[in-house]
Amino acid sequence: MKKLALFVCLLVVTVAAQAQFEKGKWIVNPSVTGLNLSYNTDSDKASFGLQAKGGAFLVDNVALLVGVGANWRGGGRDSYMLGVGGRYYISNVGIYLGADLNVHREDWGDDDKTRCGFGLEAGYAYFLSRTVTIEPAVYWDINKDRSEFGLKVGFGFYF
Repeated sequence: MKKLALFVCLLVVTVAAQAQFEKGKWIVNPSVTGLNLSYNTDSDKASFGLQAKGGAFLVDNVALLVGVGANWRGGGRDSYMLGVGGRYYISNVGIYLGADLNVHREDWGDDDKTRCGFGLEAGYAYFLSRTVTIEPAVYWDINKDRSEFGLKVGFGFYF
């Protein structure tokens, strides 16, 4: 009986999740990046950041997103990001894969730089309600002479 109840609950959750990834829906996704677990190969410092993405589903399971963000690192090596990307949600389960192109403005005291980069992420949209998710993810951000990988946790709001 417990297995049947668990199966029914999982079926209801996956059907509700699918309804949120349909064409015409909107998503807003604020997140905390780094969590002191990211590592930047250029600065050798842990970081903490905030990021927000928003966009629309162009077709079922595919969202186009724009994003802004900021990272604060020890030693005054801060960076600010603006980018555009997309996500593909694997049908009915909430797992997503994302990619983006971004521009980073790095404020390193006397050595300020603006760099273009490419980012990848993989995560899971766990539905807390019909329109709100918690979204843990791993990410990898690649620029010309540095890369950064880490964990982030965000909330998704689907309209």
